[in-house]
Amino acid sequence: MVSAEVARSIIGIIGNVISFFLFASPIPTFVRIYKKKSVEQFKPDPYIASAMNCMLWVFYGLPIVHPDSILVVTINGTGLVLELIYLTIFFMYAEKKGRLKVIGWFIVELVFLGIVATCTLLLRKTHEQRSTLVGILCVVFGGLMYASPLTIMRKVIKTKSVKYMPFYLSLANFLNGVVWVAYALIRFDLYILIGNGFGAVFGTIQLILYACHYKSTPRDDGDDG
Repeated sequence: MVSAEVARSIIGIIGNVISFFLFASPIPTFVRIYKKKSVEQFKPDPYIASAMNCMLWVFYGLPIVHPDSILVVTINGTGLVLELIYLTIFFMYAEKKGRLKVIGWFIVELVFLGIVATCTLLLRKTHEQRSTLVGILCVVFGGLMYASPLTIMRKVIKTKSVKYMPFYLSLANFLNGVVWVAYALIRFDLYILIGNGFGAVFGTIQLILYACHYKSTPRDDGDDG
């Protein structure tokens, strides 16, 4: 009989693998941006939100906040690196308005993270207190990360085209949410459960939209996949 802790570790490793594909799924989009030297109608919102989400989860998983959460740190640290690469490419090929948006929001995120870290370490003395404060923020920003494609989903409904909603990103969102929900249920972690529950729900909605509008999406020679 596999112990709960071993099962949790196995699911956590599976979650790391799926999460990596989630973070890596925009690569075809950014290859396209690089080739066309233009961001077209792609938006930086999902990557800005995801960067903040990763920073908070890395902080949450540190031993000084929530011990025994190394798998949370490893995947979100990896994700943060990839999101920064995406935002750098977007910045390179965006117009002035898009560049200002990326820089402005990233500065806000760094300042916010600094405030959170300072308040957590100075004003919260126990792991439980620190986990509660940072965990609530992780849920909030995790929800924003998963909800950030809403702007694209609205475009899909309006245009009846999934051209700017990558399928693999939607699929990875769904699978990632489901696996981390299972991880959170084995040794109950409310914050991981709620945050990734959002992911499963929004991922499901995106896949339904993709199924409904894939056939009506116009094709051109420059499309990927």
